[in-house]
Amino acid sequence: MKTLLSIGHGYSAQALARLLVPQGWHVIGTTRSDDHARAFAADGVEPLFLPGSLEPALGRATHILTSVAPDATGDPILRDHADALRAARPLWVGYLSTTAVYGDHQGGWVDEDTPLTPATPRGQARVAAETAWARLGLPLHIFRLAGIYGPGRGPFEKVRDGTARRILKPGQIFSRIHVDDIAQVVAASMQRPDPGAVYNVCDDDPAPPEDVLAHAATLLGLPLPPAIPYDEADLTPMARSFYAESKRVRNDRIKRDLGITLRYPTYRDGLAALLDSEA
Repeated sequence: MKTLLSIGHGYSAQALARLLVPQGWHVIGTTRSDDHARAFAADGVEPLFLPGSLEPALGRATHILTSVAPDATGDPILRDHADALRAARPLWVGYLSTTAVYGDHQGGWVDEDTPLTPATPRGQARVAAETAWARLGLPLHIFRLAGIYGPGRGPFEKVRDGTARRILKPGQIFSRIHVDDIAQVVAASMQRPDPGAVYNVCDDDPAPPEDVLAHAATLLGLPLPPAIPYDEADLTPMARSFYAESKRVRNDRIKRDLGITLRYPTYRDGLAALLDSEA
C-alpha cells in the first residue's frame, strides 16, 4: 500500500491528505496535540505522536513529507531522527520550504536556478535546512512555497472585523499560492519522482499586498482597509521579515515538468473561490 508519513502534518499537508486518502493512500500524520490527533483520525489520517520514535512509521512509509520549520538551532526532525531517516528506504521524500531562500530582489523575478541569498534569519535557516536534508542521501524533492492562503487563511475575516490594514511600501511585491494548488503540485511530484528536483510553488500573479486586501474588501462590498505607510506600521517580527524582501517568483517548472494547471492562477481567482465556498 502507498503510505505517506507526513511529519508536521499541518495546513498544507492536510490539503494533500484530502487528495490522497480518497485515492486509497494510507497517511500517517505526526502531531503533539490530542485535539489534532482526533481531527486527523476523523479525516482518515493515522495520528502519530511526537516526541517519540519515527522508526516504525518510517518502516511502513513509501513516501515521506516534512513540513516542519527549522528553529534557532536547526531542523528539529533531523536533530532527533537523522539516523532513522538515513536508514529509511522511501521511494520519494518531500521538503516544504519557502521562497524566502532567495532573499530580496527589489521586485525582480527569481526562478529555481537563482542563487540563494536569504536576507532574513528565517530564510537563512531554511537554506541550511534544505542543505541538511539533501545530505541525507534520500530521494529528496524541495518545494519552495510562496505566501499560502486558503480556507481559514484568507483576508476576509480581518476585512470584516475591521482589523485589516493596507501596509504601503513602494515597490513591495509578493507571490502567493492557494493551499489546494500546493497539494496538487506535491501529489504530481509523487507521481513523477525526480530526486534532487526543486520546485517553486506559486501562482501567476505576484502583486502588492495592499492590492489583495483591497480586492477582498471589494468582493465583500466593504470600505477599503485603512492605508498605513510601512515605516509607521506596528508589525510583528514575522510580518516585518516578509516586508524585508520583494520579488516575483516564476512557476514555469511545475507546469513544464509536472504538467500542472493551477486551479487558482491569480489571487482574484482564489479569493472568489473562498467567498463562494463560504456561501
